[in-house]
Amino acid sequence: MVPVFLFTLIGCCLFLLYGVLIEYYRRAWTSIPGFSAGARIGQTRISVLIPVRNEAANIAACIASLARQSYSKELYQVIVIDDHSTDATGEIVSNIHPSELFLKYACLAGGTGKKVAIQTGISMSFGDLIVTTDADCCFEPDWLNTLAVFYEERGAKFIAAPVRMGRPGTKLSLLSIFQTLDFITLQGITGAAVYKRFHSMCNGANLAYEKSAFYEAGGFEGIDAIPSGDDMLLMHKIYEKYPDKVFFLKSPKAIVSTQPATDWKGFINQRVRWASKADRYDDKRIFRVLLLVYVVNLMFVILPIAAIWNSWWLWLLLIGLLTKTMLEFPFVRSVATFFDQQSLMRWFPLMQPFHIIYTVVIGWMGKFGGYHWKDRKITK
Repeated sequence: MVPVFLFTLIGCCLFLLYGVLIEYYRRAWTSIPGFSAGARIGQTRISVLIPVRNEAANIAACIASLARQSYSKELYQVIVIDDHSTDATGEIVSNIHPSELFLKYACLAGGTGKKVAIQTGISMSFGDLIVTTDADCCFEPDWLNTLAVFYEERGAKFIAAPVRMGRPGTKLSLLSIFQTLDFITLQGITGAAVYKRFHSMCNGANLAYEKSAFYEAGGFEGIDAIPSGDDMLLMHKIYEKYPDKVFFLKSPKAIVSTQPATDWKGFINQRVRWASKADRYDDKRIFRVLLLVYVVNLMFVILPIAAIWNSWWLWLLLIGLLTKTMLEFPFVRSVATFFDQQSLMRWFPLMQPFHIIYTVVIGWMGKFGGYHWKDRKITK
C-alpha cells in the first residue's frame, strides 16, 4: 500500500509542475504584444538563404513566393545552396529568371549538411540581416518588410518568427491533423519561451539574425558536428552574447507556411531528427523542461500496464488524461487562433492518447536511434 501511495504522490507532484508549466506558457503566449510594420518601410539589406537537397517538387513555388515580396528588390537577394541534390533541383533553379529578383544558386563543393550550406550562403551574401527558410515554404507578401522593420526598431540580433504547418485548401488527413496540432503547440511554446527568455527555441523555416552577430558568436563552431541544430543551437550561442537582443516576432504578416510530411515515415524521421539534439543543448533550461514533459508522458504509458495488477492506476490514468486535456486545451487553442487553425481543435482531445505515445517513442528514438533524412542515414 505504501508504494502505491508514494508513487501516486510523486506522480501528482510531477503533474502539478507540468500544469504550472503549461499555464506559464499560456500566459506568456497571450502576453506577447502583436507587431505590425504599418506604413513603415524597412531599409535593411537582407539575404534569404534556402539550403536545399532534392527539392525539385518545391523550389519553384518557393522562389515564386519570394519574388512576390513587397520589399524593395534592391534590398534583398535569394541564395539557394544545393547540398548535393540527386534530382532536378539544380536544373529547375538555373532555369528560373524571376523579374527583378536577385537570385543566386550555388552547389556545395565540399562538405555536406545544412550548416555547411548556410555557412556557404552567408559567405556569398550581401545582407546585413540573414534570413533562413526551407524550400517547401511560402510567404506572406509583407514577410521581409515586417522582419526588417522589427529588426530596425528593436535592434535585434536574432529573431524567431512564426511558422504555420499547412496551407489553405490543404486536404486534411489523420497525419496532417496530428502533426499540425503538435506543431501549433511547439510554436506556442517557442513564442512564450523566447518572449519570457525562459529558454531558447525556434524553427529554421523562419529565422533572422544579424550577420555580424553570427560571426561574433563563432557561427556553427562547436556545434558543426551535430547533424541538426542549425537553428536552436545557433540561437543559444547568439543569446549568450546578446541575451536582451533575442526576440519572437508575433505578427500574422511574418508567418511562413510549410507543408506537413506526406507520410508517417517522413514525419517520424523529421521528429526524431528534431529530438536527436535534445541532449546537446548548452541551454540546460530547455533540457529540464523536456525531461519533465517526457517523464509526465511516460507516466501515462506506464499507468495502463500497472492497472493490470491494481485498478487504482486505471482511475488515475483516466483522471490524468482528462486533466491534461483541460490544462492544454486553452493554451493550444490560443495559438491555433493566431494561425487561423482553430477549427482543428475539435480533434485535440481525440489526439491526446496518440500524442502521449508519440512523445515517449520519439524521445527514446531521438536519444538512442538513428533516422533517414534527405536520402541520408544519420546515426547517433
